[in-house]
Amino acid sequence: MTHEEESGVRVSLDIWHPDCWTLEVTEATDGGLLGHGVHEIDGLANGRFTAYADSTAELDALVAAIRDSPLTESVWETGEFEDEAVPGSATRGIVVRYDMGNSINDALVSRGFIPDEPVRMQGGREQWTVLVQETRQTVHERLEEVRAEMDADIRVELITAPKGGSGLFRTDALSERQREVFELARRRDYYTWPRETSAAELAAEVDVSKATLLEHLRKAESKLLGDD
Repeated sequence: MTHEEESGVRVSLDIWHPDCWTLEVTEATDGGLLGHGVHEIDGLANGRFTAYADSTAELDALVAAIRDSPLTESVWETGEFEDEAVPGSATRGIVVRYDMGNSINDALVSRGFIPDEPVRMQGGREQWTVLVQETRQTVHERLEEVRAEMDADIRVELITAPKGGSGLFRTDALSERQREVFELARRRDYYTWPRETSAAELAAEVDVSKATLLEHLRKAESKLLGDD
């Protein structure tokens, strides 16, 4: 067994999937959510979240949108949540009950993707950081299974060794242009959450179109996964 197989990898994912209330409400409002875990009780998903926004009014609008969503069964507020790591100046703990079939959690966890940080939902996308004891190629294969099962758009943003490991996978397989764009994206914190730069800003910096830059990144990420 190789060292890579023994230690596994840490993967950052950007996800969209249909019939997801977290994506719909964060796209429709100015707030965001941190997901701290989902458990099935009486056939329903029970998720614990921190809702946050830049103002109390925006936070109230977010929670109201969650209550009004046809994809949620109930919302239980647990009070203010104080944590310097949570974005926004207004926060609130909530527990939401909803259809387990609309959660991508089980599709990921059942394939060995274990959340390593709270899941972040903002602007209609979910940001997952997961640990998985797989190789780069099998990570790609497992994600393809999740995409097919959930009709999901899953983008791999970064693959690293686990904390304390040897760092990023080698980029020897990348072309010079792919490596240039990928390393620039890393330096400009494109892969952090929230992003410190946009694809359009990166494209302007290397004097290519946004579509071309995203294609370079897609090919680089695919090679880092072992797909090419």
